[in-house]
Amino acid sequence: MLRRLPVSRDQVMLLLMAVNLIFLGVDTFLAHSLSGTIRTYEWIPILFGPVAGALLLAAGLIAMRRRSAATVLACGVFTLSFLVGVLGTYFHLRRVLIGIAPVGETLPLLVWAPPALGPLAFCLMGWVGISAVWPEDPVDSGRLNLLGGRTLQLPYSKTQAYYFLVGLGLLMSLISSTLDHARTGFSNPWLVVPLAAGVFGAVVPIVTGLIDRPSRSDLITYSATMAMMILVGVVGAFLHVRADLSGGPASQVIPERFLRGAPFLAPLLYANFGMLGLIALMGEKEKKPKEGEQ
Repeated sequence: MLRRLPVSRDQVMLLLMAVNLIFLGVDTFLAHSLSGTIRTYEWIPILFGPVAGALLLAAGLIAMRRRSAATVLACGVFTLSFLVGVLGTYFHLRRVLIGIAPVGETLPLLVWAPPALGPLAFCLMGWVGISAVWPEDPVDSGRLNLLGGRTLQLPYSKTQAYYFLVGLGLLMSLISSTLDHARTGFSNPWLVVPLAAGVFGAVVPIVTGLIDRPSRSDLITYSATMAMMILVGVVGAFLHVRADLSGGPASQVIPERFLRGAPFLAPLLYANFGMLGLIALMGEKEKKPKEGEQ
């Protein structure tokens, strides 16, 4: 386990989800700006991201005095995040699949059309957030304490649930990265690195989650894999920015290249889920609410 911090693991997760939703709104704005005109329904995820992030930060402050009210607010935000992701996925897939005649045209459309899996990031943030909202007692029992004294028994511990979600997040990032790089025909041999790292990074947390009691070597492998994903993501973001800046005077920055060139935020998905994976290793010591905090 990683060294314990003054805050609980779930609190760190919720803070990370708030930041993630804000950046998802920014990233969606940049992606939707490519067409030159943002349609009315395309503003939904753009506005939802920062508003949801702000509400979650507010929920964190409310939780200091009224834990139940903060829990209800956070659950509502994460449920809406899940619905926004489902709706966005529907619109993206509809644009890919509508009007397809020959079956052979499906793959090129998936490569060049709006990223079909992009909106699923909102679903994943909602899923992780709802998992973090409900305290687990006893720790690693899989028993979540809900409102009104009710409980929910999961078939696995919350730590294992986090491992699974990290694996799914990296799998989603891998597919998105592969489709993006497929536009170049993988002409650059270095593009194999994020592909191979993504496969390894998605498999390791899922396998670790399937083990009830991971050994020390399992956790070392898992930790090293998450550190590798952070490194690959940061280096990828640097290379994307460098590619967007190339082709012009060093002193001249053309914003259009950042919109239509290599997506500079995309590689950071690897780093984001790698960091989330390391947070999952934190020893959880959920404090029971004091009197008056309900």
